[in-house]
Amino acid sequence: MYSNSLIELDRAHLIHPVASYRSHEKHGVRVLASAKGATVTDASGKQLIDGFAGLWCVNAGYGHESIVEAAARQMRELPYATAYFGLGSEPAIRLAGELADRAPGDLNHVYFTLGGSDAIDSTIRFIRYYWNARGRPERDQFISVEQGYHGSSTVGAGLTALPAFHAGFGLPFDWQHKIPSHYAYRNPVGDDPQAIIEASLAALKSKVETIGPERVAAFYVEPIQGSGGVLVPPKGWVKAMREFCREHDILFVADEVITGFGRTGPLFACSEEGIVPDLITTAKGLTSGYVPMGAVLMSDHVYETIAEGAGAAAVGHGFTYSAHPVSAAVGLEVLKLYENGLLDNGVKAGKRLMQGLETLRDHPLVGDVRGRGMLAAIELVVDKVNKTPLPASAEPARRIFDRAWANGLVIRAFGNGVLGYAPPLCCTETEIDAIVERTRMTLDETLEDPDVRRALRAGEYR
Repeated sequence: MYSNSLIELDRAHLIHPVASYRSHEKHGVRVLASAKGATVTDASGKQLIDGFAGLWCVNAGYGHESIVEAAARQMRELPYATAYFGLGSEPAIRLAGELADRAPGDLNHVYFTLGGSDAIDSTIRFIRYYWNARGRPERDQFISVEQGYHGSSTVGAGLTALPAFHAGFGLPFDWQHKIPSHYAYRNPVGDDPQAIIEASLAALKSKVETIGPERVAAFYVEPIQGSGGVLVPPKGWVKAMREFCREHDILFVADEVITGFGRTGPLFACSEEGIVPDLITTAKGLTSGYVPMGAVLMSDHVYETIAEGAGAAAVGHGFTYSAHPVSAAVGLEVLKLYENGLLDNGVKAGKRLMQGLETLRDHPLVGDVRGRGMLAAIELVVDKVNKTPLPASAEPARRIFDRAWANGLVIRAFGNGVLGYAPPLCCTETEIDAIVERTRMTLDETLEDPDVRRALRAGEYR
């Protein structure tokens, strides 16, 4: 079992992200001790398939010695190099070049951050600078999509459209606006793809007109909404929104922090829609979570506008650890692994995952199955006709996570009864099948939860 002293030390001192502090104090920590491939082992020796790749990020899987060696070699040679003062390091320079070569269209310029949240913050600063450089400082209003997630920094959390990231924080700011999600399973216009696209375009047009077309700076969107419940837009939705922004001179920012680096198949999910955003944010899979790093990919016209606007003056935005050589060395090695088989394996594993999860659709609690590649979700309901979610009294986020853990599976259990999946791309067929089977076991156990049973009876499940 875990060391009681370690549990108490955690309880007394370590603040966990996006957690109920009181609940965590009550239940304590689960300590992870080691990992290999798609399997994690806790401090008691229990092995589990990590069906969520850490936090959507360990795309390559755990324990690649080549990644460890790349980091160790760089630490021995040059553990740190600032990118200030015109200085740099070979790994960061090479990684920027490799990303530019692979990014859609003219996204030829790369600014490195520590993760996704500060990548989003960086885009906001760059975009404000861009419009000032164009002599349009009044373009200072930003639009994102309800149920979207764009980080938990102060500014990024305002673009995020999830209640927990606003309540108690004084967010969003009055210059941050939202339009409804494309959320097909619960969309007021139904699930017809073209109707959803038209409704979203109408909502964006209305929002722009309400704000004032001359005021809107940028529109932010995830190719697939991750933390909002793995919400997959209809094919053509992203492209339609991008074209609207182009027509109205609104910068289009694709947040690929989750979807980038093979999560949906290709390196960048935008390429599936055939679009070129003005900016892309990425992180997570960039280093497969082995070390912190994020990036902003910037198009030529945005870069040139900022550069010309600044002239000989410095653009006053930077981080101490931007373009960190160790993180960049890891990023280069991870990119090799992706392109030497992991992307292909992820495509095959993703098809098997979606096929397997579809077999759960007839379970009494399953209302919807959705996803693309190695990014998927099951939405649970107690009434399939009325799409009634699990009752709050059933504590879906905690109890379902606990059941899955007991069954040897790590998944994301959202508070509204959505189960999220983002396994490592290295998963074998056996591991994918185990994810599905252990999910079925977890659903069967959830079906026996007294609070769920009461809700089923109240709704006269059909």
